[in-house]
Amino acid sequence: MKDGFVKVATVTPELQVADINYNGDVIASYMDEAYEQGAKITVFPELCITGYTCGDLFYQDLLLQKAAQELVRLAGETEGKDGLYFVGLPLSHKGKIYNVAAALSNGEILGLIPKSYLPTYGEFYESRQFTPAFSGTELVELLPGMEPIPMGCNQLFVCETMPNLVVAAELCEDLWTPNPPSVRHAMHGATVIVNLSASDEITGKSSYRRTLVSQQSARLYCGYLYASAGIDESTQDVVYSGHNLIAEAGRLIQESPLFSRGITYGELDVDYLAARRRGMSTFDIASETAHPHHAGYERRSFYAEVEETTLTRHFSKTPFVPSAHSDLKERCEEILNIQSLGLRKRLVHTHCKTAVLGISGGLDSTLALLVTVRAFEMAGLDKKGIIAVTMPGFGTTDRTYDNAVRMIAQLGVTFREVDIKAAVNQHFADIGQDAAVHDVTYENSQARERTQILMDIANKEGGMVIGTGDLSELALGWATYNGDHMSMYGVNGSIPKTLVRHLVRYYADVLCKKDAALHDVLYDVLDTPVSPELLPPENGTISQKTEELVGPYELHDFFLYYFMRHGCSPKKIYRIASLAFADEYDRATILKWEKNFFRRFFAQQFKRSCLPDGPKVGTVALSPRGDWRMPSDASSALWMGELEEL
Repeated sequence: MKDGFVKVATVTPELQVADINYNGDVIASYMDEAYEQGAKITVFPELCITGYTCGDLFYQDLLLQKAAQELVRLAGETEGKDGLYFVGLPLSHKGKIYNVAAALSNGEILGLIPKSYLPTYGEFYESRQFTPAFSGTELVELLPGMEPIPMGCNQLFVCETMPNLVVAAELCEDLWTPNPPSVRHAMHGATVIVNLSASDEITGKSSYRRTLVSQQSARLYCGYLYASAGIDESTQDVVYSGHNLIAEAGRLIQESPLFSRGITYGELDVDYLAARRRGMSTFDIASETAHPHHAGYERRSFYAEVEETTLTRHFSKTPFVPSAHSDLKERCEEILNIQSLGLRKRLVHTHCKTAVLGISGGLDSTLALLVTVRAFEMAGLDKKGIIAVTMPGFGTTDRTYDNAVRMIAQLGVTFREVDIKAAVNQHFADIGQDAAVHDVTYENSQARERTQILMDIANKEGGMVIGTGDLSELALGWATYNGDHMSMYGVNGSIPKTLVRHLVRYYADVLCKKDAALHDVLYDVLDTPVSPELLPPENGTISQKTEELVGPYELHDFFLYYFMRHGCSPKKIYRIASLAFADEYDRATILKWEKNFFRRFFAQQFKRSCLPDGPKVGTVALSPRGDWRMPSDASSALWMGELEEL
């Protein structure tokens, strides 16, 4: 329950159809296990107290009475247990039978939620025994002398200790309809939807079910817990698989194997869900005035202890990079096309047939050149109109220079070389800079000289300068203001450094199969340490390694993603980074670089306020005209203060 994480459980219990006492004992034992494991929401399948496949036995008064009695007993089993437990049963009310989900907590039955949509097609005949949910809420006396319990679809269960944890329920077929109840539940504030289900298994259905649950959680920005009946319900012509699913905002967190029993655990991040909804202007918040047919929602509170949640969910070290190899290939091709088509449009719109790039032999300029070549091909322009300029300076090494020259030759673009050392030395003399003092002036003078050369060549040739700086550098302000910070179109401005590496590797592995020479040079670029090469080399090798100065880019990209995409606090980012990188960095190192990230992010905001245009390629972007609008002079005190507390 810390940091917005909530441990949840879906259960497929052992079951004997119509043996209520047996089923109740099994359910109670799973409740105990889930509680001991720290689950705050535990969901059982549809009609689990009796079994889903009772058929016309549901008409039997004995079955209905025993089911109600068992529900009361199970509610008693939750006394002293915090959190919510959902179980399913048939319920007799006003001469009709309803398929109901019951919400239990700490000895109480908080509410009863009837199923809205009853399937009566194919193998399903629910409307033979059951009645669909009614509108509004009614009070039900389960047993003589008991306090009446509210029954209705429009109920929300709100956690007293975590305001963002708001739970609502629907049952099986409700999800498979054009207008699921979960839509209005979410519009009224539910961040977690539970589904008590009995979905039989046929070929291909598990894949469809998985997609359905994932997409509903994506559309509603919610957590979705799907608990389904298992193999013990199998009878006559149908087999049940116990396919349990836990999803969050389109991502499948956990899933049970088909044809299995037991508990599936996972953790939901309800603070993330609330943050995403706040950022979506189109996430409609329903009101009874605007949506009178949604009127009558009732909120019922429950208590859950705020305690440390051991996180078992996976946090990728590279959240900007797809984890599946097949997805990575598809995503890389898609990103290269977005970058190239953005540049193509600018070239065509301006009737420009010349592009000018500074090529250093490093990752960013390599990717920018590959994108520019593709854009020229898309526009039907001669690649000789791409002027790739090498500008050796005081820190240039033979390795990066040779890689730049070889790459330019293999790609068939125009090569130019302008040595900047003499011009920079003259500039030092003009401003009174001692060339032996390797300070920020020494470094930035070289960067600005290179930018001046590129801009003037572009003017002379009637072309435009293509920027090479990436998203990670922009987030950290790791660029010389009005130096490599500036261009006429920045193709890498939305690409984080960790993704730049994968794009170049994809290009080498997939698109250079028939060009061994280009493949080899791209791989040597990948193996070269990231460096601005502004300080003289040591023994012919790079002396200025960016990640030793500013911190590992894999950490900074991780911080950036969870800060901007998830809206996480520094403490929460530190917690999940410590888990994700436990095998690589100690906690002190992670904290050191996280402090540096937030310090630089706030201090360098002014550089991002005047960025050139560039194509957006992902959900995290820093364009001052689009995704990220932040004052240049905002204080970092709140964020740095929280890190200091660690």
